[in-house]
Amino acid sequence: MRRRAQPWLGTLVEVTIADAVGEAGLAQGFNAAFAAIAEVHRLMSFHDAASDVARINRAAVGTAIELHPHTALVVRTALMLQSATAGLFDICCASKLVEWGYLPTQEVAVPPYAIPSYAIPTYFPGRSALTMDGAQCVQKNAPAWIDLGGIAKGYAVDVAIAALQASGIRSACVNAGGDLRAYGEAAYPVAIRNPRSPTEVGLRMELKDAALATSGCYFSQKNRDGRAYSALVNGLDGAAITGSFSASVRAAECMLADALTKVVLASGDPSHTVLQQFGATAFII
Repeated sequence: MRRRAQPWLGTLVEVTIADAVGEAGLAQGFNAAFAAIAEVHRLMSFHDAASDVARINRAAVGTAIELHPHTALVVRTALMLQSATAGLFDICCASKLVEWGYLPTQEVAVPPYAIPSYAIPTYFPGRSALTMDGAQCVQKNAPAWIDLGGIAKGYAVDVAIAALQASGIRSACVNAGGDLRAYGEAAYPVAIRNPRSPTEVGLRMELKDAALATSGCYFSQKNRDGRAYSALVNGLDGAAITGSFSASVRAAECMLADALTKVVLASGDPSHTVLQQFGATAFII
């Protein structure tokens, strides 16, 4: 196996190739995978003023924003998951993350986060803030800010896998800070952190022809003014997800596995009904 790593997406992305190809084939595969990840990083970064995410956040209410096909697919999937989970998964969470210090402040006023009204059971935060308008356009219906940090990393893994396959690599694994996907004949060892002691391994397993994502707040959790916060937001009430546990989801695609870890964390339910809908399984440590 040959392995390369680069810093992207706020983490270290590792590409492992198990195919017995020559140096030229290895170089082509590694270059294609990291180029694909770099493109997702550029398109979906909250920090980059030229990204699709920043363009959505700057757009006036009532505007239709044309997106790159990658971003359009991620936003469409996020909105679909938002609907499927009754708002538990919500990409319109950036205002909370700015307020709590996990995302940088902006030169303009941060729009308030939409707190759900329980008097209207069908309402949830961000429900109508964004709607897809055609294949590659999103309509902004409310002054909300989005952050794709809960789904884009998994999607970057998927596009890196696609790039490796297009380069003729027959077996590989991509790991973006705990969001992994493997394909081919090789089985890849995976070590999942113990969330109560994150420098130690809590579980070891192997991954083959599947994706696996793990999320937890053991590194991002902090206390301020007597309250605990993290970089994970429960879309039902805008509260921070806190606690010394992690959620891991196995699915066919890493984008789904990544997003569904937040659903499992927020609900505390590793058998959440949405998992079966997307052919996924989960466990909590």
